[in-house]
Amino acid sequence: MQPRVRSFVRCVGSQGFLEFMKIALDAQLTVGSATGIGEYASGLMTALRRDRQDFVVLREPRLDPWRFDRRLLWDQVLLPARAGRCGATLLHCLSGTVPLLHSMPVVATVHDVAWLRVQGHAPWYARRYFGKFSLDRYRGCAAIVTDSAFSRDELLALLPGLDARRVYVVTPGVSEDFGRVPRQSDQRTILVVGTVERRKNLAYLVRMLTKLPQARVISIGPATPYREACAALARDLGVADRLVFRGYLERGELLALYGTAALAAVPSVYEGFGYAVAQALCAGLPCVSSDRASLSEFAGDGARVISLEDEAGWTDALAGALRGDEESHAAQIRESAISRFSWPAAARKIVEIYRLVDG
Repeated sequence: MQPRVRSFVRCVGSQGFLEFMKIALDAQLTVGSATGIGEYASGLMTALRRDRQDFVVLREPRLDPWRFDRRLLWDQVLLPARAGRCGATLLHCLSGTVPLLHSMPVVATVHDVAWLRVQGHAPWYARRYFGKFSLDRYRGCAAIVTDSAFSRDELLALLPGLDARRVYVVTPGVSEDFGRVPRQSDQRTILVVGTVERRKNLAYLVRMLTKLPQARVISIGPATPYREACAALARDLGVADRLVFRGYLERGELLALYGTAALAAVPSVYEGFGYAVAQALCAGLPCVSSDRASLSEFAGDGARVISLEDEAGWTDALAGALRGDEESHAAQIRESAISRFSWPAAARKIVEIYRLVDG
């Protein structure tokens, strides 16, 4: 049976009487190996629950969201059906996909438009569904939430005529357990967190290993065929023994790595938010990031932001972090990062959007 969290979000209407708003949350990407979107959904649900906002959690544990046919079944058939049956007045689609047919106003979180920008290598049906098909659905949404100003601008550029007043930028939070990680650098590990896919650009760091003989790269996240391309490159360069793929880790193991790694590296060519940067800053872990897409927007003065064209700059920054040169700075900005990437603050903004839509 579908687990349900029932009751109502309460707000006072313009006439002074109690109105009811019931939110259905699409949490399907919390099933299985949750990546950034799963982290987003879990963080929002936790914050809404702590704020005594009640909602219905919609997910189906028997469906693997990483299988395209199962994802399609969920998005287009089961999700709208269950939202309609649960008595919700508003559906929040947290994963960037929206049902073609729905019986209530929809708020969609659009994390990025990567499928229309950098996923040309993916199967045509996936590009079509997560790209143009999803883009067309956004026009029918009552409101759209983006993680960054960068993603908002990308979306508006791809949807000419869309009312920009319906698009809200809400910076996601970072789970509080990152803020409690104790730090003790091993002065060796470069941590790379995220799905091992082409746009994350892991190969860039594999090449860097030839200039950093004492370093190793530990990659955390689900694999795609790009993982084997990186492994083959490491073998060709003679650094295969210093490239470690750990796959999907349990929470405790992941946090332990944030505590002992020398730094986090984010050489991505495209990110709508970049959880790896935000999590590193909240964990007090030095971070070196590319300047592409939204990354510099969130890195601020907390991370070293370097152009991917500047390979010498990357080498120097990685070597310095491995020596421990950035530990003091990372510790100094940690509290401000925790405050900046706050789920309670993000949830309050999202609830206000719900009220505007359901009003």
